[in-house]
Amino acid sequence: MSQTPGSAPHRHDTDNSKDQGAARAGEEKARSGTRIRDAFLQPSAWTMFFFGFASGLPFLLVAGTLAYWLKEGGIVLKDITMIASAGLAYSFKFLWAPLVDRLRLPILGRLGQRRSWLLLAQVAVMIGLAAMASVTPEQLPLFVGLTLLVAFAGATLDIVVDAYRIEIAPVEAQGALVATYSLGYRIALIITGAVALVLADHFIWPNVYRLMALFMLIPIATNLLAREPEVIRLHAKSWVAGMREGVVEPFADFFRRFGGRVGLVILLFILLFKISDQALVGGIMGPFYLDQGFTKTQIATISKIYGIWVGIGGAFLGGVAVVRLGVERALLLSIVLGALSNLLYLGLIGANGNVGMLTLVISGENLAQGLLGTTAVAYLSALVNQRYTATQYALFSSLITLPGKVLGFYSGRIVEAVGYAPYFWITTLAIVPAVALYFWLRPRVRLDGEAGAVERDN
Repeated sequence: MSQTPGSAPHRHDTDNSKDQGAARAGEEKARSGTRIRDAFLQPSAWTMFFFGFASGLPFLLVAGTLAYWLKEGGIVLKDITMIASAGLAYSFKFLWAPLVDRLRLPILGRLGQRRSWLLLAQVAVMIGLAAMASVTPEQLPLFVGLTLLVAFAGATLDIVVDAYRIEIAPVEAQGALVATYSLGYRIALIITGAVALVLADHFIWPNVYRLMALFMLIPIATNLLAREPEVIRLHAKSWVAGMREGVVEPFADFFRRFGGRVGLVILLFILLFKISDQALVGGIMGPFYLDQGFTKTQIATISKIYGIWVGIGGAFLGGVAVVRLGVERALLLSIVLGALSNLLYLGLIGANGNVGMLTLVISGENLAQGLLGTTAVAYLSALVNQRYTATQYALFSSLITLPGKVLGFYSGRIVEAVGYAPYFWITTLAIVPAVALYFWLRPRVRLDGEAGAVERDN
């Protein structure tokens, strides 16, 4: 068969182009895999595992787990809810974050700004838990005071750990650090939640809390061996200048970088983009599970133990998504999936204790929320100026929790009025404004390098 002149070379060139394209794709895939591996193998990633464990340790011990001890101690419900509200310290940690950011601690300060505050907070949590074990819930004023101490120290620990993580590694490595942090945090939740409850069936509560306090020795050792972030800190010459530098400047810096209008929209976006997730954080889910015929043992096993491990997997997927897709695209994907996962609970309505269905729903929901948790932290981390890390990040992370407090307060009334199914639809559709704000912000905000607005408004 005859050939048109030049046809063979043309096919040859096409084949070469395809081969070169495939080779480039293979090289890019290999580089991407190398970046992911390197991100997770860096020493800072596993330092964050133990720091995440430290952050998670006090959380349930001043809230959910504590409620069981108080109930068995004969404390009335109104006092239980009052004491458990100590966890509100986490929502207002931005108020003392400037102090953590600027004040150099005497003696401990030789460890560095971050590690010294971290050690102080870790020791305060450990001493506070041990002190709680030395009194009884019947000594209510003292018990409340010690609970507040642990909650305040735990919130301070969160401030320092977030600042350390942001300063110790560049933006592109944050996904891996958040993933290992989340792993440590969730393991702490398993120990202080499910494990503590099992131990309480065999030992008295004070001994359980003493054991929980001893667990803090592990992250304390990690802190003493870790390296301090290499960040140049400028210290003010006077108290007034220090207050301006520590309190006013972090907020002024944010609006200087992003402008007034864009800055306000970013804060509104932060307030809204986890609203679907936070809508289920309050007290609505326990009654929902019980109303669908599940026992407390089934709920604890599947939701608190199995679900946490699924969430850990989701957190690691979030770290991979940040590396492969970038912070912004990974965030959009996780926002949408996180909201849609609320609709999975529709499958439990009328399930009559179907454990298989509960396992399926918890798998999808916790996987999506783990993914969202990692990408959300990576996004917030990209927004901060390292000069004001603790203050700015504490503000952002506090804003995220506020919608959950409001929705958690009203969720029971909403369900009583319209039922569970409409409530899950409401929580899912509540994400629409955040998605709209995302697309408005996308061309206006730059996250690479020093985050700021593409075109600042006045």
